[in-house]
Amino acid sequence: MQTIPAHAALPDDLADALLIGRVWRNSKINGPCVVVVRQGQVFDITAAAPTVADLLDAEDLLNIARNAPGEALGSAFDLVHHALHTQDDTSRPLLLAPCDIQPIKACGVTFAVSMLERVIEEKAAGDAGRAEALRKELQASIGADLSSIRPGSDAAIKLKQELVKRDAWSQYMEVGIGPDAEVFSKAQAMSALGLGA
Repeated sequence: MQTIPAHAALPDDLADALLIGRVWRNSKINGPCVVVVRQGQVFDITAAAPTVADLLDAEDLLNIARNAPGEALGSAFDLVHHALHTQDDTSRPLLLAPCDIQPIKACGVTFAVSMLERVIEEKAAGDAGRAEALRKELQASIGADLSSIRPGSDAAIKLKQELVKRDAWSQYMEVGIGPDAEVFSKAQAMSALGLGA
C-alpha cells in the first residue's frame, strides 16, 4: 500500500493554523479526546470541551480553541506521521475522525446519469439488451447525452416530463435532476475513521 508523507496531510500554514480534532489516548485517559492544534502543536482540551459537538456548540468556540489549557501531545506533524506509518505503537495518540456525536451530512445532488441508470436497471430487470434499448429511447426522446444532463436545466425538465410519461418518475429522481440540492445524512455518528485507519 502506498503511503503519503505527513506534510501532504497538513495545511501549508500549519504554524499559523488553528485546527480542531480528536485522538484516541491509551495513557491516562484511555479513550477519545478533543484536541486543538496551535502553532503546529497538539493540545488535549477535553476538560474544556468533552466532545467536538460541545466545542462547536459553544458560544465562545474560538476563545476555547485558542486559549483553553490542555496537555501538550507533541507536534501535529509527528501525530500525522504516526497515523500514516506506525499505528501499531498504541502508547501514542491515534487520530480519530474530527466529528464525534454529530451525524456526517452532505449537501449536493446525485448525478442524473447514475439515477437514470438505476431506473433503467429496474425497468430492464437484468436484461442488458432491454437496458440498452431504454437508454437509446431516452436519448432519442430528450435529444441529449444522458451524462450531460444538469440539474434544474431545460434538458432536466424535459427528461422529467419524459420519465413521467413513461411511468418511470420518482421523487428520488427530483433530487438528481431537480433545481434544489438535498441535505442528506451520509453516515451515523461515530462511524467515520481517522487518518491512517
